[in-house]
Amino acid sequence: MSESQISVYLVDDHPLVLEGVKTLLHPEADICVVGQANSGPEALAQLPAHPEVQVAIIDMNMPLMSGVELTRMLRTHYPQIRVLVLSMDDEYTQIREVLDAGGMGYLLKNTTREELSTAIRTIAAGRTFFSQEIGNTLLQHSAAVGTTPVNLTAREHEILRLIAREYSNNLIAETLFISERTVETHRKNILVKTNSKSVVGLIQYALRHKLIP
Repeated sequence: MSESQISVYLVDDHPLVLEGVKTLLHPEADICVVGQANSGPEALAQLPAHPEVQVAIIDMNMPLMSGVELTRMLRTHYPQIRVLVLSMDDEYTQIREVLDAGGMGYLLKNTTREELSTAIRTIAAGRTFFSQEIGNTLLQHSAAVGTTPVNLTAREHEILRLIAREYSNNLIAETLFISERTVETHRKNILVKTNSKSVVGLIQYALRHKLIP
């Protein structure tokens, strides 16, 4: 494996799925599967030997430990690993559990090689990724929750729009000619005002109330 490759670890209790994912990713020169496990406990036992792992692709429904439980464990003990969940289910409650546990992506198991590899690259870069079906589920649920939008300051509106464009704190600071610490403070205030637990939730809120185009 070269330093430029994204190292991926797979966790699924179905060997056929593991082989299928590896086969899908094999043609991708910048992605390398460095390990796999059939359960959450097995993954946690093996990961100390794989400090290079950047992205973990996890099955949602597994015996011994669910995908949500494993995601929580990884976010606690291996915060450098970004989690992408694979599932047969696009139910909102389940998607929300994954996001609250710290997952950065959610795909259905009917995904294509192009979508899977794009998701891995996106998550490895620190951004979230959802298949179109999952994105639609999130937006539909957001639209069904009608609340009065909070009052954001002009500066908070500016920062919110840049967050929606996936700008980093550093890039926002450079764009608005303010310090990165000031950006972080505004970001926290926006999350508190909108009662959002994550950037994903914040974007949902902003779309629902037409705060961003």
